[in-house]
Amino acid sequence: MPMPGHRPSPTHPSPGGDRRQHVVRRGRDRRARILHGPAGLPRVRGEAPRVAVIGGGIAGLAAATALAERGVKVTLYERENQLGGRLAGWPVGLADGSTATMSRGFHAFFRQYYNLRGLLRRADPGLRMLTPLPDYPLQHSGGLRDSFARVPRTPPWSALGFVAQSPTFGLRDLARMNARAALPLLDIRVPDVYEQLDGISARELLDRIRFPQAAHHLAFEVFSRSFFADPHDLSAAELALMFHIYFLGSSEGLLFDVPDEPFPAALWEPLADYLAGHGADLRTGEGVESIQPDRRGGSHVVTRHAESHHDAVVLALDTRGLRHLVDRSPQLADQDWRDKVRQLRTAPAFLVSRLWLDRPVAADRPGFLGTSGYGSLDNVSVLERWEGEAARWSARSGGSVVELHAYATDPHARRPAQQEGLLAQLHRVYPETREAKVLDACHAWNADCPLFPVGGYADRPGVRTPDPSLTLAGDLVRTDLPVALMERAATTGFLAANALLAQWGLRGQTLWTVPDKGRMSLLRGLNRMFG
Repeated sequence: MPMPGHRPSPTHPSPGGDRRQHVVRRGRDRRARILHGPAGLPRVRGEAPRVAVIGGGIAGLAAATALAERGVKVTLYERENQLGGRLAGWPVGLADGSTATMSRGFHAFFRQYYNLRGLLRRADPGLRMLTPLPDYPLQHSGGLRDSFARVPRTPPWSALGFVAQSPTFGLRDLARMNARAALPLLDIRVPDVYEQLDGISARELLDRIRFPQAAHHLAFEVFSRSFFADPHDLSAAELALMFHIYFLGSSEGLLFDVPDEPFPAALWEPLADYLAGHGADLRTGEGVESIQPDRRGGSHVVTRHAESHHDAVVLALDTRGLRHLVDRSPQLADQDWRDKVRQLRTAPAFLVSRLWLDRPVAADRPGFLGTSGYGSLDNVSVLERWEGEAARWSARSGGSVVELHAYATDPHARRPAQQEGLLAQLHRVYPETREAKVLDACHAWNADCPLFPVGGYADRPGVRTPDPSLTLAGDLVRTDLPVALMERAATTGFLAANALLAQWGLRGQTLWTVPDKGRMSLLRGLNRMFG
């Protein structure tokens, strides 16, 4: 059931982003910003251009969708055997003989993820595969606990309501805060925020504002670690942008939805069917070895077993994959662009541990809990609270399926010890699990999320490249729009497609974002006066 007061997320106009459609169903935020795609024909007439989309994650799927809907001949290459990129899933065998789906873990589908949700609507117009969670609770080992269930969603009442309800903000704490240093958070402008704050770390910004230490740990550190980075290593501009997207810049709030089945069944298999219906050729298990630009136009895409010519290429890879492919493609774009790609960094490794327990956790445990002060443990999910596959296993076995996340892990610590450490912290968070037997366990270690370091924005490559037939997409890509994480991936995927569609006189995809500046004129004026 939808949450009270929750309105459907935006739908895109008919494929192609028809400019004549001025009223489009969207989220509850009436100030959400609409970005029309390029004007042009709704579909190809005559011989269709051929485009290679390299990478089958969110960004690649978004690009492939926008192109295929216009009649472009799309070939999507994905090295892994599954679509979804960092939201892929794969089968694992359990001790009881059944098969479960392992993935890289819980992801929150926030309601301001307009373009991601628009992509998913292609296969499920009603987004029936998403189910709302009733709260976004945060818990500190010292006993403090925050909740967003009753926090108003419309700024400035969202911030005021959070401060009033949070145990981390006392009157003495509020008096100590540096209001002048906090003003930039109240007047975020994109891309100006990068000029203001990209030169300092998220930790330094919080220290300047003098947020209470409890709020440091319980709220802002949880948010910054959502970028899989320690706050000392994360650009303050990214933290400020996140604060704007999820809190002061949008009235969608901080509650979110989650898929009601594992990612492949809920998201990617239906979208693959949709793409195939539009003539896209989806080649999973087939990685691209190199790209060789053709002097006559376009590029030759070389895989392990074949070579094919395409009029254009969309690169939608993670940081390591992009750097590797560019290194193996020495004629691609120009040297300055290639140097920018080589400078991209990857965040530290993160761990997802999924445990199948022989008994249930307490009935009042939330589906998702953000944590702080519990060693490396960043959050706990109880999957049977929302995921059908886990709920069916739980009903059969009488147990629980629990997932533990640790971001920005210690590179010097032994991995088995870190896995054991997460289990020990689970016992602290949910003491009833101390007596539970772990029937099965899967541990997924990955180090492929982009890092947004201090001072890194200026040289980060954008969607367009020096070669007009080559575009770039993904959450690692620079964009001057207020988007982050999965929404940045979807948005840049559509933007990469739009850049190509415009060259061929084809209509582009209409996009939505949260407002690109602070919502309150009084606070904006104070920031200009004292900032």
